[in-house]
Amino acid sequence: MSDAYFRVESGALGPEENFLSLDDILMSHEKLPVRTETPMPRLGAFFLERSGGAETDHTIPQGSKLELPLWLAKGLFDHKRRILSVDLPKIYQQGWRTVFSADANVVDLHKLGPHFYGFGSQLLHFDSPENADISQSLLQTFIGRFRRIMDSSQNTYNEDTSALVARLDEMERGLFQTGQKGLNDFQCWEKGQASQITASNLVQNYKKRKFTDMED
Repeated sequence: MSDAYFRVESGALGPEENFLSLDDILMSHEKLPVRTETPMPRLGAFFLERSGGAETDHTIPQGSKLELPLWLAKGLFDHKRRILSVDLPKIYQQGWRTVFSADANVVDLHKLGPHFYGFGSQLLHFDSPENADISQSLLQTFIGRFRRIMDSSQNTYNEDTSALVARLDEMERGLFQTGQKGLNDFQCWEKGQASQITASNLVQNYKKRKFTDMED
């Protein structure tokens, strides 16, 4: 059944998500705290509990605090019209950035946010004055955790890795699985169980045409 799904790579670390990627679809539905910078008519009916009390015409007042999915927040955000402003989630604020810089390996990233790197990269879309610090923190956190992830993937052959993987964000889990697959392929090669290398159809067809030309 798993072979029927061809995994589409995430585009979240770039300027836009890849909406053919299941990982990006799930990430784009994570909630983002925002504040309305202008009244929003007829939308109060959808946010009665979070709009601070919508008026009778269902207008969300200016200054209301909401939690919107990332895809909707990006769609409403406009540099010129100032429809809404974004409040940074706690895990990307200075307090947590200090924790990551001290020792990123002790943090359970999956518990804080299963798409930590992808979601953080998409926050750069909103022109926060802390964007440079956020991007640097994401990079240094990844660098700090990368070696341990890959070392673990290469030294846990046929071992239970559920406790280790449970603390990784989705991108890190993909790296861990890639490392384990590489190790497994190497072990198979050492045991002589690797698939035999065969000539491609292109090479075989070329040889056939060459042989035919020689006969002519």
